[in-house]
Amino acid sequence: MHLRKRILVTGGSGFLGSHLCARLLAEGHEVICVDNFFSSARANVEDLMDDKRFELIRHDVTFPLYVEVDEIYNLACPASPIHYQHDPVQTIKTCVHGAINMLGLAKRVGARIYQASTSEVYGDPEVHPQPESYWGHVNPIGIRSCYDEGKRCAEALFFSYRRQAGLPIKVGRIFNTYGPKMHPNDGRVVSNFIVQALKGEPITIYGDGSQTRSFCYVDDLVECMLRFMASREDFIGPMNMGNPGEFTILELAEKIVALTGSGSRIVREPLPADDPKQRRPDISLARRELGWEPQTPLDAGLEKTIAYFDGLLRQGLI
Repeated sequence: MHLRKRILVTGGSGFLGSHLCARLLAEGHEVICVDNFFSSARANVEDLMDDKRFELIRHDVTFPLYVEVDEIYNLACPASPIHYQHDPVQTIKTCVHGAINMLGLAKRVGARIYQASTSEVYGDPEVHPQPESYWGHVNPIGIRSCYDEGKRCAEALFFSYRRQAGLPIKVGRIFNTYGPKMHPNDGRVVSNFIVQALKGEPITIYGDGSQTRSFCYVDDLVECMLRFMASREDFIGPMNMGNPGEFTILELAEKIVALTGSGSRIVREPLPADDPKQRRPDISLARRELGWEPQTPLDAGLEKTIAYFDGLLRQGLI
């Protein structure tokens, strides 16, 4: 029996956070879930509320938090362009002040702390696939910069705390992840395409659809997080977390139309500013250090995600 820990998950009622909370509870830990519900839904953690080891706190991480915990997963931040561009100043504050507050807490209580960074730190990459050694190609004043540069600053803070205070940190760069409990209106391609297909609406792709993305099923990503957090203390990252399978946006749209049996047609719109042309993680580091790689094929993960959105649609929730 492994040691029961008290674990704080910020952004815990979000898409990734809710899956992480459920997995930590299943492994016997106590979980404190913190969220301000800016871009997440309380419904994501409703099925956990009866568990006596689960506690939900409504709190904004841009303000200090005083709790006693053994580990911290800092996931708090709107992660889709629609949400993080809605209030760009708050997005930067969440990334930066949130990191400062959680690092301060970790230092005070001696907790190991994981930072959910992002593939967006690579910007529109000129190196493909992206290894952790690549410094990125980011527009520091573009419309996506509130998130890209906010997360880059958070990484700088984590590594500074490590150097200055010897804090036990883990920095993971998360690539596109999908699965049940995604927000139906978050503007991400998987949720967008599925909802449009299920409703029989035209499926919108930007540009010619040749831009590529890699899609990791949420259960695979949570497994990677747990292995990373449990790894040796001097393995701190940054480490890419994602699925190296690469698909064009057009291929994804066609796959979703086929899997839903939808009559939706595909329509094209102009490409948004600073939209990356290609994204694919080099996960050799995660393979070598953690023995991890994704197990869920895209079709299998999409089927589970489609079933989730189909359920919401039948309940009249989207």
